[in-house]
Amino acid sequence: MRPLIISLLLSAGCFAGLPDPLMQADGTKITTKEQWEKSLRAETLRKFRENIYGVTPVGKPEGFKAVVTKEVPDALDGAATVKFIEISFNTPKGERKIRPVVVLPNKAEKPTAAFLLINNRKPDLLDPDNPNGFFPVREIVARGYAAVGFHYGDVDVDKKDGYQGGVRFQYDPEKPADDAWACVAAWAWGASRVLDYIGSEPRIDAKKVAVVGHSRGGKTALWAGAEDPRFALVISNDSGCTGAAISRGKVGESVKKINELFPHWFNTNYKKFGGKEDELPVDQHQLVALIAPRHAYVASAIEDTWADPKSEFRSCVEAAPVYALYGMKTTGTAEFPAIGTPLHTGQVGYHVRAGNHDLKLVDWQNFMDFADLKGFR
Repeated sequence: MRPLIISLLLSAGCFAGLPDPLMQADGTKITTKEQWEKSLRAETLRKFRENIYGVTPVGKPEGFKAVVTKEVPDALDGAATVKFIEISFNTPKGERKIRPVVVLPNKAEKPTAAFLLINNRKPDLLDPDNPNGFFPVREIVARGYAAVGFHYGDVDVDKKDGYQGGVRFQYDPEKPADDAWACVAAWAWGASRVLDYIGSEPRIDAKKVAVVGHSRGGKTALWAGAEDPRFALVISNDSGCTGAAISRGKVGESVKKINELFPHWFNTNYKKFGGKEDELPVDQHQLVALIAPRHAYVASAIEDTWADPKSEFRSCVEAAPVYALYGMKTTGTAEFPAIGTPLHTGQVGYHVRAGNHDLKLVDWQNFMDFADLKGFR
């Protein structure tokens, strides 16, 4: 796509009329982090649950256990130990399993930080013997981090008619409510279950875990970070509509279109906001704000106009008032950066790279650079 066309498309968005992330339901604004933590954060989270992602009915499930089914101590030419894990737990309708892959750097002298990837593509991308930019385990380990990944299909089926094959069916009543959890919330719940396991892995520092997702996985990572404060860094790559991108004035994919194409991703209540984004009680900058005071990272690709990079970046900017309550800044600038010029000075990182909708090694390199700067290694 020619640069002029890209520039015109990215300039089309309008961000007027956004909900104030510090405004309470009674019309008064909070001014302290104590007020945010005591009431407004919970109120904001409730609005997202009820109107977009759904209410998750269960935390850590009964009968939770994790076992190592296979261990390779000299993988990646001796650089890593690979563990294949089977997480199992009980549901009201039977047992379910999630099967993460864990790659640990052998040279580490203490528990390491880890990147947890929500894999929304082919399961074989998690194979450490399958070099790829989507999950570049060799490069992650070489930087001194652990790499953990699981396939989202272990948790819930990514199909319009896949409900009975997923974890939601195993917990939901016969007729789910309009605010019941949908696929994105279920996948996020699955990420938290993998984090439950990570807490028992002595070679990983469970207080330094970054959750990472691309596209629908990026939407999931953001929701996982909002729901589960144990994630120290939340990374969204090309997450677009109902991910990092602000819905009001967005170009490319809209609330109406995403609900038509993927009605299983979000709850029933969200469907009524198609073409009526201005009526949403929240917008996506408030989702980024829910991660405060922890670290967040949003990444875009300049040709990914369906996701709308400027709307993704704007969420980072508009989340700043909440981070400011903690004396922190987000990106440190409201000016959209040049391609290949990452913003890593604040509590929220951002970069836009050349190219299209994908998760590439250059994205991971930026994630790890940011993590390095923030003391994860």
